[in-house]
Formats: sequence, structure tokens, C-alpha cells
Amino acid sequence: MWYYCDPYLLALYRLTGVEIFDGLIGTLLVALIAAVVGEFTISVVFRINRRHLDRLNDDLKKYSELSQEAARRGDPVSYKALNKQANDAYGQVFFNKFGLSAAALWPVFFALDWMQRHFSENGVAVPLFPEGANYVAVFLVCYILARIVFGRLKPHLPYFKQQHAMLMSYGKRERAAEEPPP
Repeated sequence: MWYYCDPYLLALYRLTGVEIFDGLIGTLLVALIAAVVGEFTISVVFRINRRHLDRLNDDLKKYSELSQEAARRGDPVSYKALNKQANDAYGQVFFNKFGLSAAALWPVFFALDWMQRHFSENGVAVPLFPEGANYVAVFLVCYILARIVFGRLKPHLPYFKQQHAMLMSYGKRERAAEEPPP
């Protein structure tokens, strides 16, 4: 894969001809690519798993309501059993969301692997560190900035605009069911 991508990624580090700016701009663009690919991955995984997530959220809501009803009726045996099922459903929802969030990070590891091949010895030339700074530190700062910038642009970009709206509407529906059981 790197054989095909390498010339294009290296071109990102030669945009201005000024090495300290090219290091920063190139790393920021690589980080932005990683952020965009990660967000795209989340959208694909979410679309594939949406029915499963809906079922988990429905189970959570159902068992939470049933356990609360059992508590109101004063039925401690039913309450305990239903509350356990509600807690199990909450755990499944939580870990599915955690996995979904982690889907955004896999491009980071590929980007760092590529950067290691090119910048592990001398580092990345950036302002204040023209002799080279640690590529991991530079990438992480750039990645955080890229996530912030992309997060603000996402609602206005063609594919991600639709995805953002779908996730926001899904999130509103989900928050009502997501409260942990008592």
C-alpha cells in the first residue's frame, strides 16, 4: 500500500519549498486525511451496525422501564432480575459505542507507521524546531487540530453533512434510552 501512497504523501511535504513550513503543513494534511478516513469509517460501521445498535437501545429502554415499574410495584425479585438485564444492556450499548468511536483511530496508526519510515531518524522540521521534532508529537498535535477543524467543517461537507444529521437525530433518540438503570 505504501508503495502507491508514498509519492503522494511525500508531495504533501513539498508544497512550499520551505522545509519548516512543509513539515508542519504536510503533517497537518496527513493528520487531516487520517481524520477524514476515520470519520468515513465510523459512518460505514454505523450504517452496517445500525439495526444492532437500535436493538440494543430498545432492550436498554425496555428493561429499564420494566425494572422501574417493578420497583414501583414493590416487587424486589422482579426488580433485581430486570435491573440486571438493564445493566447488561447498558454495558452492551456502552461498549458498542466505544468500538464505534475506536473505528476512527485506525488511520492514525497507519499514518504514524508511514511517518516512522520517513521521520524517525531526523524528526519533522517545524517552526521552532528546524532541526526536527519527534514525528509522533508533531502528528498528535496536528491530529487534534485536524479533528477540531474537520469537526467544524463536517456539517457542511456533502457526504458528511448527511451523516452528521443522521447521527445527531439518532443521538437525540438514543439519549432518552441511554440513562443508566437505577
